[in-house]
Amino acid sequence: MGTDPRMVPTQDETIVRRGFFGWLRVYLLTGLLVLTPSAVTLWVFFRLLNWMDNLLGRYLRFAALDYHRVPGLGLLATLLLLTLVGLVASWIGARPLVRMWDMLLTRIPGIGIVYGSTKSLGEAFLNQKEQAFRQVVLVPWPHPGMWRVGFITGRPGADVRARLATDVEVVFVPHTPNPASGFVHYVPRKDIVYLDWPIEDGLKVIVSGGVVQPDMTRVNARTARAVTPAGSNPVQG
Repeated sequence: MGTDPRMVPTQDETIVRRGFFGWLRVYLLTGLLVLTPSAVTLWVFFRLLNWMDNLLGRYLRFAALDYHRVPGLGLLATLLLLTLVGLVASWIGARPLVRMWDMLLTRIPGIGIVYGSTKSLGEAFLNQKEQAFRQVVLVPWPHPGMWRVGFITGRPGADVRARLATDVEVVFVPHTPNPASGFVHYVPRKDIVYLDWPIEDGLKVIVSGGVVQPDMTRVNARTARAVTPAGSNPVQG
């Protein structure tokens, strides 16, 4: 049975229901998504610029406001700026400007690579464009009998499917405690244990080093079937 589209709340309705802190979280993350790629790109650019200036024996001096006179003022100003940018970027009238800014930076040689990679990573973890992580899974790694938490990110391309003799999933296996880096594996579906964890819970397990564990009663029944040897019956409680 399909879901009536009229019953699905819009993004604005969902934000209103969450209250002030829900509103703040949505626009703060949106502002972070918009500014982080630009900030990282500019940081890399100015680091390179300073290195070149030092190499040539030249130094640039920049005047900056002293935020250290009032403790916490710099952090507060940064949070307010991110929230404001997120609010403006979420406004439909500002989206053409955001796209123009993206297009401008991605076309600059060298800088475009850094900007594009950082933006893609931000979108993957903030899930603004689409849900990049589709499901939490366990995969045998580094050898059978040991398991690591991973995330299904999609189906392999036509070339990979044509060359492999088995049905596989694309699984991203992050590092602990920094899930921004990791390995991409093409794992046979028969070797994957599919979990019913929310994506957020999977990330918590990785960031906490396993200290934080999801409620095991929420594990899907298909997980038990996946780890049960063929021909045997699961233990009945």
